[in-house]
Amino acid sequence: MRFGVIGAGRIGKIHAANVAARADSSVALVADADAAAADSLAKATGAAVATIDAIIASRAIDAVAICAPTDMHSDLIERAARAGKAIFCEKPIDLDAARIRCCLDVVKTTGATLMVGFNRRFDPNFAALRARIAAGEIGEVEIVAITSRDPGPPPLSYIARSGGLFRDMMIHDFDMARFLLGEEPIAVSAMGSALVDKAIGEAGDVDTAVVVMETKSGKVAQISNSRRAVYGYDQRVEAHGAKGMLSAGNMRETTVEFAGAQGFVGDKILNFFLERYAAAYRNELDAFVSAVQSGRAPSPSGEDGLRANLLADAAYQSWRTKQRVALA
Repeated sequence: MRFGVIGAGRIGKIHAANVAARADSSVALVADADAAAADSLAKATGAAVATIDAIIASRAIDAVAICAPTDMHSDLIERAARAGKAIFCEKPIDLDAARIRCCLDVVKTTGATLMVGFNRRFDPNFAALRARIAAGEIGEVEIVAITSRDPGPPPLSYIARSGGLFRDMMIHDFDMARFLLGEEPIAVSAMGSALVDKAIGEAGDVDTAVVVMETKSGKVAQISNSRRAVYGYDQRVEAHGAKGMLSAGNMRETTVEFAGAQGFVGDKILNFFLERYAAAYRNELDAFVSAVQSGRAPSPSGEDGLRANLLADAAYQSWRTKQRVALA
């Protein structure tokens, strides 16, 4: 498969490197508004620099990896779908649910293949936890608890463009909750504050938040997010059921541990998402290529992207109104 990569930033570099490392795929063209970034990534992957228009129009391109800023995603998906390309797009499809629905209508009408980049489903630890739930190891899931805390907040300029904590950061956890619960949440309750950086609150967002969701049968999911964790990139999942509990903890720099008179001391947990989820990004690309080559519908799908966005919208509504929000 010959890929056109749109966006040569940090996530574009990850996906492009994973494409280039495969024996059955290659990066053919790279586009970015930053000419130096595009040139650097093209040289690193053996590709050529091109415009977005050229990537979309090229008959030599089989698939497009959309790693551009969020506000470009839906337009690029539609253009690539109409051009007959297979599409891998980083989350979210758009910040507006109505716009996502219009985009998915184009994908459906054209028959295009679309996969949305919820990479955490492909983390080996979380994927193994999900497989053991599916095997019935803990019986029916009753509670899912997800902890996701960044080592530090992003720049204010990023927050303004990203859609905020619920739509940018917690959207991964909304997808993971759906993935593990096995049922759709029907109600959302959210609480949040700006405790890390008051400027984030002044910009109309939160940096510290907890969301509780429930399903029709009564299953519960609890998500905890923070833009500050001085001890590293905190990523944990727990699923409790009728027969027991499954949990997936943090990954550390090494497994070496020192034992002394004062107790046990281990290395820090990994400090950034690019390190923590390196294997997940590789596995995610494997799943996309496999789906395209076999003609199967990829997962996570555009519908998964829409549902996670609707949960983020409900969380913002709940936070603002301080009320439980029911979903259709």
